[in-house]
Order: sequence, then C-alpha cells, then structure tokens
Amino acid sequence: MSANPLPPKQRTKIPRQEMPEQQAAARRRNFDEVNRGLTVLGASTEAMRCLECAKPACVSGCPVGVKIRDFIALITAGDYLGAAAKIREDNVLPAITGRVCPQETQCEGCCILGKTFEPLGIGHLERFVADYEREHGELGLPEIAPPSGRKVAIIGSGPAGLSAAGDLVRWGHAVTVFEALHEIGGVLVYGIPAFRLPKAIVRHEVEALARMGVDFQANVVVGKTVTIDELMDEEGYDAVLVATGAGLPKFLGIPGEHLPGVSSANEFLTRVNLMHANEFPSYDEPVFDCRGRDVAVIGGGNTAMDAVRTACRLGARRSLLIYRRTEAEMPARVEEIRHAKQEGIELLTLANPVAFLSDDEGFLAGVRCLRMELGQPDASGRRSPVPIPGSEFEVPVAMAVVALGTGANPLVQSSTPDLATDPRGYIAADPETLRTSKRGVFAAGDIVTGAATVILAMAAGRRAAAAIGEFLESGAWIDAEAVG
Repeated sequence: MSANPLPPKQRTKIPRQEMPEQQAAARRRNFDEVNRGLTVLGASTEAMRCLECAKPACVSGCPVGVKIRDFIALITAGDYLGAAAKIREDNVLPAITGRVCPQETQCEGCCILGKTFEPLGIGHLERFVADYEREHGELGLPEIAPPSGRKVAIIGSGPAGLSAAGDLVRWGHAVTVFEALHEIGGVLVYGIPAFRLPKAIVRHEVEALARMGVDFQANVVVGKTVTIDELMDEEGYDAVLVATGAGLPKFLGIPGEHLPGVSSANEFLTRVNLMHANEFPSYDEPVFDCRGRDVAVIGGGNTAMDAVRTACRLGARRSLLIYRRTEAEMPARVEEIRHAKQEGIELLTLANPVAFLSDDEGFLAGVRCLRMELGQPDASGRRSPVPIPGSEFEVPVAMAVVALGTGANPLVQSSTPDLATDPRGYIAADPETLRTSKRGVFAAGDIVTGAATVILAMAAGRRAAAAIGEFLESGAWIDAEAVG
C-alpha cells in the first residue's frame, strides 16, 4: 500500500525541489560546503514526485543496486531512519555518494520522470536521509553474521575498499583495512575538497564501518611496511583485496613542467585536504602561495574543477581553467561547472598548453598555448581537438596545476612478483570475479580499470567482496594463467 496520497498525474505537477546553496560571493573564499541539503519539507515534497514504477528503471542505473523505490517510499511515509537503513543494505557510504555521485548520468538519468519532466532528485534524497540519520544519533547498521573464522586484508581505504569491507564484515569475516596515509578514506579525504565533501562526513561513514567490526590500520604502506606475501603467509590472512586506486599523476610532457610553481592536482589537493593549507596561518601553508596571484589549472574533469575552485578559495587573484575542447565536452559534472562559473572561475576552452615559461629567477611566469578546433569524434565519443597552426598565445600565471588524470601506482605490483599486470601497469583481474593471477588475491576499483567515479569503484568493491566470500567458502581458484 503506497503512502503517497497523490495519483501519478498530480505528482508530475510538483516541481523538482532545488538544492539550497551557499551564496557564490561568500563561498568562493571559504571551504564550507556549497550544497546545504534539503529540508524535511523539501525532501518530503521531492519524494512525493516518485511515480513508484513497478519496474524501477532507476535501480538499473545504480552501480551498487540501491533499492531506490523502497527507500523513497519510506521517506514518503516519514520514516527517514528506515530509509537510511534501507540504503545501507547496498551502500555503506550514503552520505558520500549522495554528495559526489554523478546521479544525472546514472539513477536519475534512468528515471522515467526525466523523459518529460525533471528527474526525481534521488541523490538529494539519499543525502537527506543519511544526514538525518547522522544528526539524530541513529545508525541503521545491518545485521552481522556469526564469525566465520576467516580473515581478509584490504589494501586501500578508498571507496572500493570501504564498500568491500562493509559486505565482508557483515558476512562474519574478520576484515582489516590497511591505509598508507594517516587518515582513513583514500581519495575521499585526500582528493575531494571539503566544500564538496566535508571530512567529518567521511569520518562518520568510516566510524559506522568500525562499529560493524572493520579494523582500520593507518600509516601502513603495503609493499614497504609489509608485503602481500607476508600478510598471507605470516599474518594468516585467507584472502587479500588490492584496492589502492590509481594515484600516480599524469603530466603533459612539455617544456617547463619542472618549474617551481607547477604541480599535479593530486599533490595540490592532498596538501590542501590533508595538510591544512586551507587553514593558514593557523597551519604552515604546505602549498605554493597563490594569494593575489594568477593560477591556471589544466584539464576538464571533476579533479580539475576541484583544483581550480580550491585555488580560488586559497586567494588566487585569477583562477583559470584551460581545456583543449569546449565546455560541452568537459567530463566534469554539470553542477560542478555551474558552481565554478558562479564563483568567478574563468574557462579558457579550445586551448592546449605546449610549454611552461619561466621568469629570470627560474620560477613559473606563464603558459604558452595553442588554439584548437574540434575534429572528428575519438574513442570516447567526444570530438578530437586539432591544433590550429600559428595560433600560439601566452597566459601569464604564477602557479599551474596539471589535472590530466592518473595512472597505476606500481608499489604493490612491484613487491608481488607473481601478480600479473596489464600493459599500462594496472593489476590484471577477471572483470567478473576480480580474481588476479595470485591465489587468494583480488583487485578492484581504479587499480584495475583506471580512474573512474566513486560509485563505480564501490560497485567493483561489492563484486570483489562477493567473489571473496565465494572463495572463502569453496576454496576453489582458477588457473593463474587465466588472468593477466
């Protein structure tokens, strides 16, 4: 029996509830969260828009299979804690995915409402119930099975590792998550700025997993502190999941990239997010001082948006994004692009850097670019940028951040000789079972696929957890030569 009193036709007349936002003029100089979250009235009204489809297409668009119709029905009934618990059956990080998941191309992109009207605000509702749960001191933890007597080590505490840990510990296995840095959360804490994902939110979700029984060990660099062989042979782990992400930054390979003032987005964001550069002068500033200077960020993805908006908040006089295609081809979320433009970020599109320029003292002074035009679509479906001969121009900047994606960090692979890799250096794993060439070792997330979204990494973590559970029960393993 539906708790929604409105017939479907009346539901379509309700406008989508807008997310309250911090004003751009204020937020461009602080690290407080931009989106403020729906009110109880706003969430209840938005939930009323759900058509309660017999075969909800939105679920097919969710990589982790959240029971979307069910949790929204609980919101409509006023059971917000029940809605949060329903989400946690499939998603152990709802407050995080409700903030950073690209719902517009996934669950909301499949919403039937969206064919004629605005799609249901599924992400906003997910965030609402997760925040309500946290603010009211109630946590709908799933039931934990009796101890199985099996131990699983997870290397990396990013979204893939955390998602896998949540499933495995729920099934009764003893799970230890090893993190190389001093704070748990992986890319969720070092790669995403606080104005998009407050660190307290990540800590709360990690604490929920700890309450479920997951053991977290920080400052453990697997490959240096301990090896996979030592974890299995000496410390008695029955299975290992490598979920280290893809944290090796890519560069342009152009002259001047070594100059003081040029850095990767990984380094820049890590220094701000984990080393308190945003709290200067309370903390010594561990980044190149961009206050009152012109800053350019190279790239067009979410990381590039994060970096250029961070530079703005650190006091840059001019924050410029240089991208070789047009705004329409940018892979960044539409919301992030809109927020950036509202904050005064300048977009220099159809431009490609060819050299970084130095001043007389050897510091970065500018970037030389070529103007581009769009040619035929490439493998990604976007039109390829083609340089226009003789169109060089220079942009004066004192700091540049390169945000062109990441590659595979080779540390775990190099310390595990029988762990096969692909030609790019990523760990070779079966796409379904995520088993590697080494018995008992699985790999999931960006270290297998290359950089992807948080929710896709979580989906891979869940698939790996299911495969690990099957392996722990059966003991069966494929021929090592079948992978790699």
